[in-house]
Amino acid sequence: MTTTRPNFGQRLADAVAARGALCVGIDPHPALIQAWGLDESPGSLERFAMTAVEALAGEVAVLKPQSAFFELYGAAGIAVLERVIVEARAAGALVILDAKRGDIGSTMTAYANAYLADTSPLAADALTVSPYLGYGSLAPAIGIAEQTGRGVFVLARTSNPEGQELQKSRDAVSRPVAQSIVDAASDTNAGAEPMGYVGVVAGATMKPGELDLSKLNGPILAPGIGAQGAMVQSLRGVFGPALPNVLPATAREVLGSGPGIDDLRSAARRTRDDLATALAV
Repeated sequence: MTTTRPNFGQRLADAVAARGALCVGIDPHPALIQAWGLDESPGSLERFAMTAVEALAGEVAVLKPQSAFFELYGAAGIAVLERVIVEARAAGALVILDAKRGDIGSTMTAYANAYLADTSPLAADALTVSPYLGYGSLAPAIGIAEQTGRGVFVLARTSNPEGQELQKSRDAVSRPVAQSIVDAASDTNAGAEPMGYVGVVAGATMKPGELDLSKLNGPILAPGIGAQGAMVQSLRGVFGPALPNVLPATAREVLGSGPGIDDLRSAARRTRDDLATALAV
């Protein structure tokens, strides 16, 4: 299974250097589909998703399809998701599949093979995973990602308010649980250049100082820009010295400009330019 594909951290760094630090979610939310004047049918799902790919895959560094909105349509939706992954990557974008998988043993291995193995039609460049059955339960995904030059983004401090009770609770050595996840990812990434392949999800909605990300040595997927309330201008305060490794993510702020391809591209460029100013060191 081992490939000669470069480490995901290197590939992401190269993509961001070439196209800017922006991840756009492809979230075929029913409200967005309706706003584009489409109905909730598999054909409309395909039109929505592939329009987004056509507009954005040659423009931004990363696209992040949300698996749940494709799964809603059953086999037809999964077929569209396969096409999104293949065509987005062919156009030069990296693809993070936002599936938030988390399980144990052979089941986690099956998920890892489904989304990270070279032989899978659903293989993306990276996968979001949940560590809340224990960071060690992610070993199959972390191992397969290392072997195939792909990445994982581990949920640490998410942007939803419901996550606070668990993620801010303290572990046996009095660290916030979210910090313990960051620390475990840091250990996995130790020594990687320019950064490791295990990223974390840390919402741009956090307060400054909530997490110490200084030793992560990996990418930070930062959802929450726009509709969830986080502002581009707040990123520096939230992430501090870890800012160079931050990959801000947005969906509705760009997709809401559709269905016109030129309008979608213009929205992505504006967001990317705003981020470039905010992230400039």
